[in-house]
Parts: sequence; structure tokens; C-alpha cells
Amino acid sequence: MRRVSLLLRLSAALALILPSVAHGQDHRPSGLMTDMVEHTQKVWSWGYATSLTLSDLGEVKGDFQTVAVASSRPTFGWIVPGTYPARQTAWRVILSESEEAAMNLVGDKWDSGWVEDGSSVAVPYSGSPLEPSKVYHWRVKVKTDTGGESDWSEIKSFLTAASLDEYATPSYPLVKEDIFTTVVSRTGDGSYLYDFGRDAFGQLRLRLYSETGRDTVRVHLGERVEDGGVLRNPTTTVRYRMFTIPLSKGTNSYSIIIPPDKRNTGRDAVKMPDYIGEVMPFRYCEIEGYSKHLTPWDVTRIVVNYPFDTEAASFSCADDLLNRIWSLCRYSVKATSFTGLFVDGDRERIPYEADALISQLCHYGADREYTLSRRTIEYLLDHPTWPTEWILQSVLMAWNDYLFTGDKRLLESRYDVLREHCLESLTESNGLISTTIKEQDPAFLASINRKDKIRDIVDWPHSGSLGLAPGYGGEDDGFVYTDYNAVVNAYAFRALVLMGKAAGVTGRKSDEAELNARAERLKAAFNKTFLDKRRRRYIDGPGTDHSSLHSNMFALLFGLVPDKYVKPVTEYIVSKGMACSVYGSQFLLEALYDGGAGDEALKLMTDKSLRSWYNMLRVGSTITLEAWDDSFKPNQDWNHLWGAAPGNIIPFKLMGVTPVEPGFAKVRIAPRPGTLERAEMTLPTIRGTITVSFENTSDRKVVSIKLPANMEYEADLPEGFSLEVR
Repeated sequence: MRRVSLLLRLSAALALILPSVAHGQDHRPSGLMTDMVEHTQKVWSWGYATSLTLSDLGEVKGDFQTVAVASSRPTFGWIVPGTYPARQTAWRVILSESEEAAMNLVGDKWDSGWVEDGSSVAVPYSGSPLEPSKVYHWRVKVKTDTGGESDWSEIKSFLTAASLDEYATPSYPLVKEDIFTTVVSRTGDGSYLYDFGRDAFGQLRLRLYSETGRDTVRVHLGERVEDGGVLRNPTTTVRYRMFTIPLSKGTNSYSIIIPPDKRNTGRDAVKMPDYIGEVMPFRYCEIEGYSKHLTPWDVTRIVVNYPFDTEAASFSCADDLLNRIWSLCRYSVKATSFTGLFVDGDRERIPYEADALISQLCHYGADREYTLSRRTIEYLLDHPTWPTEWILQSVLMAWNDYLFTGDKRLLESRYDVLREHCLESLTESNGLISTTIKEQDPAFLASINRKDKIRDIVDWPHSGSLGLAPGYGGEDDGFVYTDYNAVVNAYAFRALVLMGKAAGVTGRKSDEAELNARAERLKAAFNKTFLDKRRRRYIDGPGTDHSSLHSNMFALLFGLVPDKYVKPVTEYIVSKGMACSVYGSQFLLEALYDGGAGDEALKLMTDKSLRSWYNMLRVGSTITLEAWDDSFKPNQDWNHLWGAAPGNIIPFKLMGVTPVEPGFAKVRIAPRPGTLERAEMTLPTIRGTITVSFENTSDRKVVSIKLPANMEYEADLPEGFSLEVR
């Protein structure tokens, strides 16, 4: 059987290679995805990648992890061969129950025949429902208006889950990677100090020698160093642990067993799976009390994360600091994926909507795999957290998911609970919502899957409130909390607008009309209540004349500002500077770009004050911080992705690449160079990779783009710039 299997694979390889000689390697669809997962055929063993594929599992015994497709009717997607302006005109998919059948082009489970259609993402399976715990194999070929009929794609295999639903989101297993370092030094007391260069969630394995078997070493793991060694007693929540290891006689391998931490393994925390084990974030390893010689290969850091393509996206520009900030943010995307959901770093390991929204956008700017985002949205709809605005953010995330994937199944399957997350039942007679006037009865809380009441947050932390020691200010720019909160109502408006679009996409026309009408009423009430026409800015609430950064930036970002007030509101936002947290910076930068103040946004991204990404680099962090500095939050973590706003602001605002139509069927090219003389970016999308660059000098002002096939574009260029399509 083994020999037959190998022969069949050789035949398949030849069948795929030979046609490509005539047509070129790109004359067939690539990047095949099943339910938005590309590498469904891969097999891992206890978290480590193997050379096995799904076809081997029937012949090899052991403990393995794979992707399990849990939909009885999954969707398929692929990258159309060629580049813009080539358009797909038809497709044909075959789904086979055996690899041999797929090799022989027999779709014994489903053969779509030629379908005259341009869809290449979220293409629904239309055969009979799939069976559980079974391996299927599929291929696709397409016709384009420039290249005619393509070759057949490679064969892509996938395993179905033990139980299937009409629709369910699959996921990768968490994976391990062994990392070594050549940066080894000796401390003042003779200890070995290993610097792995970047912080990461992981484990440690050592190879040590003892002549007698009576030796003991101490191993210190941590995120910071001080006086040449691992910082032993960090005053913040920077991580540190010490382990004592009794040595056995001879040379032996020792795996550090990391015990659970009560702070992040509680009832609501996302637990690490058994095949991975517990992890902690660390960059440095200090080995104390070992007198023998150690090499770089004697100490292995085992890094854990969700599968991530580190080469998918790239960015470079004329400003080296901005390049370093981009690198920091992109790496943070990978490093913080260690639980398989977007969590709040290592603090609680709990998904929060605010972390998830920024994490979602940063992931979209770094990889074309979107399942981590969708799974987190679905988790949060079932396990929402307490802040009012964050409940509303779930609607924003769900719409982002549809816009980037082109797959409406999340909107369809979770429509009712998403509608409840608009918080319409908290609406008062004046058209605004309030969490303090309207009763939050059990029926309301149950409708959003909560037991406890929700509260307004604005930014985190509040002035002088939760989580802060005396003397530390908050990050909400002195926001004055009243019964009617400008930030909350700005979010409520945006949620209604996007829910109206979701209603239209899912065919609920009466809901669409009702939601649109509600949004217009709320907009009118918002401007009546919060717009100070004399000062041409927004106040925080009725009864106060305080105008925080937040009340203004959210009003501008979410489209509430009347045209004649856009300029003064934007100018007021600019005057406030970075008067917000690292979380709030996401919305400030977006608002500045949308308000035509991209130059000011670029200045803030490259600023060198305490409230800056430069400061994160300066203090030595390699994953974005929870706060700008310890002086703003004494118990901050050094591993929060919500501090990585430039990771999405750079691709989507500075470089200006955003989907206009779902699944990147049409993309908008609207770079805002500001003072940058040059920049180039590759942005992975579910349809293929986009390359955009610009030159911005006195002699040359040009934007260049290269788009994948089956994608349209519209351009909005700064004055004086021309466009080159490559």
C-alpha cells in the first residue's frame, strides 16, 4: 500500500508539472482555501510540523494535529492566475473521495461543471453534504478573459471534523518552533545569559552535563534585563520566573515545566491545549550555577503561536524609525497569537473586543489567513465583556470580516445576536442610548449573552479608577461621564449603520430600512446633544462643556460630523495630540487620516515622546506594550497587540489600500505620503498580493501598483501625483 501511495503521488506531481512547462508556472489557480484555511493538508505532531500529509495518516500511527473542516457545506477560494487586468469568467471545481480520483480528474463527490461566474473567494460547495471524519480532495480550473482556460490546480486535501454543522469556522492547531540564538554572554557572577532577540510565548529545553549527578542549576526566564542579568523583581507585570533543576549524571536533556499562573489560567481564560503545555513570555534565559561550557545549541526556546506567514507582508520606507515600528507591530501579530484566539496578552489571557478589533485589523495587514479573527468574533459574541463600546465593537468586527473575506456566513449565522449588540433597547425618548437611565434587566442582558451589567469605558484606564495606583492619571483625556455619553452614542450610530448593511447583504430588507432610519435619528440626536456649534467641537455629554479628544475623534471617524464642521473638528483633534492610550491611538490615527490630516497622523506615529512607539523600542520591548510607558500604567504587560495600531494604519491609511467591495473584488488605492519621500508595501489578501509604492520628491510624484488578477481598483491620489499600473 505504501508503494502504491508513493507511485500515485509521483504521477500526480508529473501531471501537475508537465502542463506548467507549456503554460508557465502561474497558469493555474493557486493559494487554494477551504473555509478560508489554506494549509488543510498539513500534519503536526505535538505541535511540530511534520513531512506527513493527510494521506499518510491512514498508514502511520501516532498523535497528530490537523485542521478539521467542520462545515458540511464549506466554501472554496483560490488565487486566479495572472495579474490585473485579467478577469476570471468561469470556474470548475471537482471534489473527490480519493486522491487517485482527483489525480484522474474524477469529481465523484461533486463536479460543478463550468460555472460562468467571476467568484474566486467564498465559493459555496453545492454537492451533497460532506460526511464527518473523512478526507476529501479538490481541484479547480478557471477561464479568464486574457489567458483562456487555465491548467488544473494542485490537489488540495482536507479532513472533515468528527461532527459537522451547516457552517462552522475551522482553525489550525497551535504550532511549535525551536529557536536558537548566537547571542550568549557571561554575567558578572559567571552565569550564562542567552538573548533570543525578541520576546515570545514559549517553553525551554536545556542540554546540561554533570559529572556527579549532585549538581543543581537555577534557570531565570524573563522579558527584561538589568545590570547584565535577567531582571529578578520587576515592579510591573513584566514576566519573570526562576526554576531550580537538579542534574542527573552525564549529559541529559531537561524540559522546563512552566506551572500555571493564577492570573491567566482562571475560569474565563483561554487554556493552552495539552499537546502544547503551559507557556510564558520571555526573551532572556540566564543559567546560574553551571560551571561547564555551554554553546548556543545547548539552550532551545520553543516558541508557540498560531500558524502565520512572516513573509506574506512587507513594508519599507525612507524613515528608518517607521520601518522599525512596522517590524515591531508585525512581529507582535505573530507573537500574541499563542492561544489561538485574540487575547489581552499574558495578563488574563481573556479575549476582549477592544483587543480583538485592533488585532483583527493588524492581522489583515500581515497575512491572508483570516480564521483567527473570525473565531475570536464568534467567541466574543458568546462571551462578551463589560464595556458598552466594546459590545458595540462586535458589529464593527463582523462587518470587517465580511469586507475582507467576502464570506457572509458569519453575518447570516449570527445576525440575531449581532442585532442585539446594537443595544437598541437602551434607546431613550431623545434618540440616544444610555446605560445608566435605561434598566438593564435580565432579558436585555440575556440578549447579549451577559449576566452582569455593562458600563461605559471611553478609553482604558479611566482617570483615577480601576487598575491604577494613586497619583496615576487615566487615558480618557479627562472625559466627563454623564447619563448620555458621546463616545458610546458614536459607536451606537456606527453599529446601526453597519448592521443596516449586514441586513441588506443577508436579504433582510425590512430590517435594513428600519436600521437605516434608526441610524439617521441617532445622528440627528447626537448632533443636537453633543455638537457645540459656537466652539465648533463636540462635548462629552449634556451638562458639561468639556470637549475630550475622544468625543471628537469618534464623531469624526464614524461619520457624524456635518460637512461644515469637519475642518474645525479635525483641527481640534490635531491640537490635542496623543491624549489617549495605545488603544485609543487606533481611532485617533484613523480619524486624522479620514479628516485629511494624514501629515499629523504620520508625525504621531514617528513621535519620540513617552506617548510613542519609539518609546516602546527605547525601553527594549519587542512586542507592543499595553500602555505607552510604566508611568501611565504601573501594572502594564509587555505583550499586548492592542498597542500595535501602526500595523494596520500603515497598510490601510498611509499606503491607502482598502477593500471597497467584499473579498477585495474591488480595492481602493488612496496613499497619503505626507512627508515620506518613498515607501513600498506588499499586502497579502484573500485574492492575492497587492504591491503599492510611491515616490514623493520635488522631481517625481508617482504611485505604482501591481494587483492580482480578478481584482478591480479605484484610485484617490494626492494632488500632483500620477498612477502607474504595473
